[in-house]
Amino acid sequence: MEHFYQLAIIGAGPAGIATAIESYVLGMRDIVLLEKDENHNATIRKFYKDNKRVDKDWKGQKVELDGTLYFMDGTKESTLDFFDQLLDNEVVELKTHTEVQKIMKIEGGFEVFIAGGSIKAAYVVVTIGRMGKPNKPDYKIPPSIKNQIHFTLDGCSQGEKVMVVGGGDSAIEYAVELCDRNEVSICYRRGTFRRANPTNQTDIEKAVANGSVRPLLNTEIIELESESGKVKVLFSDGSSELFDRLVYAIGGTTPSGFLQSSGIREEDGKPVHDENYQSNVEGLFVAGDITQESGGSIALGLNHGFAIANYIQSL
Repeated sequence: MEHFYQLAIIGAGPAGIATAIESYVLGMRDIVLLEKDENHNATIRKFYKDNKRVDKDWKGQKVELDGTLYFMDGTKESTLDFFDQLLDNEVVELKTHTEVQKIMKIEGGFEVFIAGGSIKAAYVVVTIGRMGKPNKPDYKIPPSIKNQIHFTLDGCSQGEKVMVVGGGDSAIEYAVELCDRNEVSICYRRGTFRRANPTNQTDIEKAVANGSVRPLLNTEIIELESESGKVKVLFSDGSSELFDRLVYAIGGTTPSGFLQSSGIREEDGKPVHDENYQSNVEGLFVAGDITQESGGSIALGLNHGFAIANYIQSL
């Protein structure tokens, strides 16, 4: 007889892990956590620099924790340790390297299609984050320079002329991280870095003041070209400049195609859900960053997991 899980969770980030643990605490025992990368919290591992500060309250989102999980301010490393410990007891089946293609409603629950097969579950929670699909520029990136274009710090070296594109927390952190060993510019279409948290605003102000980072504010890129092994950046004011490498940190987008194929409606770039985070498809839930316009805090994800677990338990 084919196995039928009580709960399948797509995405092993904070909201996904919280949903699994809180559901287990409430008595659910047959839970599977599906993660496309090689380990949980891939976004934190890939997009956060080493020793990056990780706050419970992010971008002013002050959240009181509702559930059994207690999360405190820390670093990238302490945050990963926190989630490692939650999964150490193996109360949840974690399947890594498992990318979900679509979800289909069937009798008694759902069929979740993965490469090479499918699994079935009574309830499904989608907790994939926006940064899993980082925004890319509208203009074309010539194939000859694609290896010099990045969306994380992976592949960056030293002694290079680098431009970071973006004005949020990640862009600032990338610029500050790189400026100790590179010639760094930060290009942002707005005139200030007001979107960033206070710590990062202070850091970028210091870096600009001491000449470590050159700000290119109120500046838009219209095109990239390859020239003599460099990336030629053409700006909207008609000027251009050569760089060894570009790093984009311009946010992420909701994976609309996946949501649509699974029957989940979107409005204003976010999946539709009720106060229990249940989508328009009964028994199919959404949680974490994907429910927010510009990402959400870890604490918010933990609370989503607690709310969903309690609602499913009440059914």
